[in-house]
Parts: sequence; C-alpha cells; structure tokens
Amino acid sequence: MDLFEKCKKYTRADEVKALGVYPYFRAIEANEGPVVKIEGRDIIMAGSNNYLGLTAHPKVKEAAINAIKKYGTGCSGSRYLTGTLDLHINLEEKLADFLGKESVLLFSTGYQTAQGIIPTLVSKGEYIISDKDNHACIVAANMMAKGGFAEFKRYKHNDMNDLERVLKSIPAEAPKLVASDGVFSTTGEIVELPKLVELCKKYNSRIMIDDAHSTGVIGKGGRGTPSEFGLVNEVDLVMGTFSKTFASLGGFVGADKVVINYLKHNSPALIFSASPTPASVAAADAALDILIAEPERIASLITNAEKMRKGFKDMGFRVIDSRTAIVPVVLGEDDLVFKFWRRLFDSGVFVNAFISPGVPVGMAMLRTSFMATHKDIHLNRILEVFGSIGKEMGLI
Repeated sequence: MDLFEKCKKYTRADEVKALGVYPYFRAIEANEGPVVKIEGRDIIMAGSNNYLGLTAHPKVKEAAINAIKKYGTGCSGSRYLTGTLDLHINLEEKLADFLGKESVLLFSTGYQTAQGIIPTLVSKGEYIISDKDNHACIVAANMMAKGGFAEFKRYKHNDMNDLERVLKSIPAEAPKLVASDGVFSTTGEIVELPKLVELCKKYNSRIMIDDAHSTGVIGKGGRGTPSEFGLVNEVDLVMGTFSKTFASLGGFVGADKVVINYLKHNSPALIFSASPTPASVAAADAALDILIAEPERIASLITNAEKMRKGFKDMGFRVIDSRTAIVPVVLGEDDLVFKFWRRLFDSGVFVNAFISPGVPVGMAMLRTSFMATHKDIHLNRILEVFGSIGKEMGLI
C-alpha cells in the first residue's frame, strides 16, 4: 500500500467544509485583543489564550521592535552554540526569581519544552506517570521517552486514588516522574496538587507541572499552580509557555540548578533547535514586567471568567466548573458544535470548537476563554448570542 493512501482517504475536514461549518485555520487580519478582524468583519474573540491582553500592549510591542533593532530577527544557532543572547540569560534569571526556583531554561516553543524535559530525564528502567488528560506536548514527550525504553503509565484524569494505584504497582526503588497539567487546557480544571504531592512523597517520585494555562492566571501574583497551593518547594519541575500570558512564543522550565544544568547539556530539543528569537524573548520579558507591576489584570481576568461561567450556567448550558480563564460549554455532539460555532461566528463571536478525538465522545464542546481586557460590552454580547442560538437550537 502507498504511504499516502491514508491521506487520500482522509475526508472529514472536506466534508465539514462542504457544510459551511468548518471552524479551523481562520485567518485573523488584525488583532487588538478582545476584538479581531476576520474576513473583513470585527469579531469578538472569546477563544484566545491572550489571558492578560498583552499581545497589543505598547510596552510589549516596543520591546520586541527594539530587540530586532539591536539583535536582528533571529539568533541563527542553538542555545548550545551561537544562539545565546544576554536577553535569554536575563529572562531566565528573572523568571527563576518570579517562580521561586533556583534556575530556569528557555526553549523555542512550549510544545518543545516537554520534549526537552521528559525524554531527557526519564530513560531505560525509569518511569513516567502521566494524567490521562495531559496536554499533547506531554503525551508526545512520553512517547519519546517510551521509545527510549522508559516505562510509561497513565492514571485516570485528576484521580488521585488511581494515581496511587499506579504508583503502588511500580517497584519502590525505580526512579519515577509524575507529570500533570496545572490547569488542564481543555476543561480549565486545576490539578489536585496537594494530594499529588502527598502521594509522590510517599512513593518517592519527582513531580513536573505544566503551568502553560496557570501562569498569570492563578497563584500569588499569577505565579501558577504550585504557588496557588503553597507548594512551590514541593514541585520539582515547573514548565510553561510564552504563547499565552506572556504574549509571545517560546517555553521555559524552572527547577534546581543541577537539573537545569543537566538539561542544558543533554536535551536534544534544546541542543539541536534554534534558540528563541530576540523579539520573542524581549516581548515575554516585557510581559513579565507588566504581570508583576499590574496584578490587578489577574483580578480582572478571573472576574470576567466568573461572570461568563455564571452567565452560561444561568441560561442552562452545561459548563465544566473551575476558577480559571477557560470556560467550556459542553454540547455533546460534534455536529452540534460545528453548527453552533457557525451561528456564533456569523453573529460576530469566535470560540474554539473541540470535538472527538480531541475530547471523549459525548463531550464535544465550545471552549471559551477570556482576557483581562474584555469589557462588559463584549461579555454581555457573547452571552446574548449564546442564549439566542441555544434557544433556537433547542439546547436550553
């Protein structure tokens, strides 16, 4: 059979396009945060991870422009060789202080960060134990570790009893790492970190938390999940991304100096990738300064998300509870999600359509997410449109 036969047989996307309800790869022509321009129309954005609304902040844009003027557009090398700038080192030191970690290492993307950590640390005869609903970057990293003959086990989503079952099944002397999202990207739920830490201490396991959707959202001053629970010193590795709160592109991991030093000299994802660009690093650095100086942005973000969570519930929609920026509205069926998404888009509201296999069958949803810079005029319009369409479609 020809390798490309499966490509020829893949028709699902074309079928959805033919129905006029395809929600993906929509080109944004202008972006000012809460409102974007798509197909020449102003659309209220309720699907972005731009949680603090910093992608259009003048200081962030100015920092990126100035970095290009000084350093050019790229580093033309890996961090290991010619790609390290003083910008990288300064941001690593600033992030380490912010997160309460001894050291931080930058990667070129958040997705790549997980692949830079897990397969590098977990090898033959060692165990990676992962929440079933972890982000795809952790899943891919787990598969890479498994390909290197590490042992890979999963536990039921946020189920600490099942995590203990898995930990019990592993030889006590075996080195192991438990990995979990801090805030789960699909549902917005927060990991049961106190119990996870308790179990990892009991069974002598190291801990890695992915705070991509947590930093700038929960914890003291937006310092993420370990801070939220007062467990900064109990979590061994904290990874994150610059593509959300930090209004840029790139990733990072914070840990003890000896761990970061090992990753710096042994992680293929770091050694064989071009380093983060000057503009990306400078933008993230400026965003971190704003996050520290203006904690009220976090309060505005959470207030906005809570308003929407309550508004959807009051109308009768099924909403997954949390206290983060992500507010998923579960419709159940893929077709319903596509149709509802199209009605929203035509009414000037953009959200994310999550369908199987990205979510379990019966859990297809419209994942909304909110920003500190959304105003009541935006939020009220989103609720009005959701309510109107929900009633017309007989869903509420």
